[in-house]
Amino acid sequence: MTSKSSAGGAAGGGAVYGIGFFGAAIYYFSAGDTFWDFALAIPKALVWPAILVFEALKSFYG
Repeated sequence: MTSKSSAGGAAGGGAVYGIGFFGAAIYYFSAGDTFWDFALAIPKALVWPAILVFEALKSFYG
């Protein structure tokens, strides 16, 4: 018997976030000039989607 519920596309968001994380980390590492730029590259790469959504909603709602 086959199940009616399917989670085939459930991991798609995680894959897109992972690619975005690696891309952002590479960008922040390449743009860094000082020690703190390199030290903050990983945290910045983790939170950039939240900042993007926050800024988009802020500009939309004024």
